Amino acid sequence: MTALTLDLPVTIANFDEDSYLACNPDVARAVREGSMPSGWAHFQQFGIHEARKVRLPSGHCLPLKRAKLDRLQPLLRTDLPRKTFDGMVDFLSDELRLQAAAVATDAVSCHNYDPFARELICQYAEGLILDCGAGRRNVYYSNVVNLEIVPYDTTDVLGVGEELPFHDASFDAVFSLSVLEHVRDPFRCAREVIRVLKPGGELLCAAPFLQPLHGYPGHYFNMSPQGLRSLFEGPLQVESHIVPLSGLPIWTLTWILNSWAAALDPETRRQFLETKVGDLLGDPVDFLSKPFVTGLPEEKNLELASMTMLRARKPLANGMQSASVPAMETPKKCAHPSCHCNARTDSNYCSTYCEGEAKTSDILCGCGHAECGDHSVT
Repeated sequence: MTALTLDLPVTIANFDEDSYLACNPDVARAVREGSMPSGWAHFQQFGIHEARKVRLPSGHCLPLKRAKLDRLQPLLRTDLPRKTFDGMVDFLSDELRLQAAAVATDAVSCHNYDPFARELICQYAEGLILDCGAGRRNVYYSNVVNLEIVPYDTTDVLGVGEELPFHDASFDAVFSLSVLEHVRDPFRCAREVIRVLKPGGELLCAAPFLQPLHGYPGHYFNMSPQGLRSLFEGPLQVESHIVPLSGLPIWTLTWILNSWAAALDPETRRQFLETKVGDLLGDPVDFLSKPFVTGLPEEKNLELASMTMLRARKPLANGMQSASVPAMETPKKCAHPSCHCNARTDSNYCSTYCEGEAKTSDILCGCGHAECGDHSVT
């Protein structure tokens, strides 16, 4: 096994503008948006004090990538269309992109392996591990096959988890680390992972339970512990199921609080940050009119929602379209001056009686609807 570290501490001697921006997506975004003139300017003002890193050019790992692809050739499916680039195989046909909603994205998913993953990498030093949805890796390993929908410099195979481009029983281990929430069909992905594992092979899978909305580029499903087990239990023997340090509840708490506070206007944010934890341990209904609740924009409510509500309609037969009804529309009152029910029809009146008597505003409407509180049936 060979491991090549691609991210190095940045210094004046090794600074390179493109490599600095590639290693620091927040700085690259600031430069694109015009709030920072260049990566060099950021490095001089902040980066030199923030232990920022610089990324080696992609050519550094090309010899390792070529050797790995030579080793992979017998494991690649031949029933799927593919294109081969220097150090990368592309199985992302237009059909697969459409099925899996794999769209182009500027988002960079970049995390270091935790001790559990590093242990397996060492354990199978002479074998092959599939990292399904690898993101961009800071260390490139010769025994880890990086599958992605984005052609990062560490990507070995472009493909989707719902249709893995490998033969059955190809890998000694499979990683699926914070990936299943980002796929449209995690059930199919799980079946594919099981298929490509060798008998006796190991799976290391992590998936969020109580995490806010986050997209690379989409976010479809969170999973309870029982839900995650149900994807694999049966075909695989679950040997342990834990909450690692990176999954403790404090991560959810700080994530929600930081994201919530950042979306508020300055004065409301100040009041929110001065609120004590004990002050929030009441009935949520008591807080619905508070500025820190009403002041959140809709996109932030979607990101942090306790739940969301969907309304949909099944099309009529023979391709006919049903009448469109605005979703969750507030009911409109009857136009009769003495009627106050919320049963108005397209004619602006709740009943034929009210429509006929609309000009006689000083008598009870007599519509007969229980919703109207100003009359009894005449």
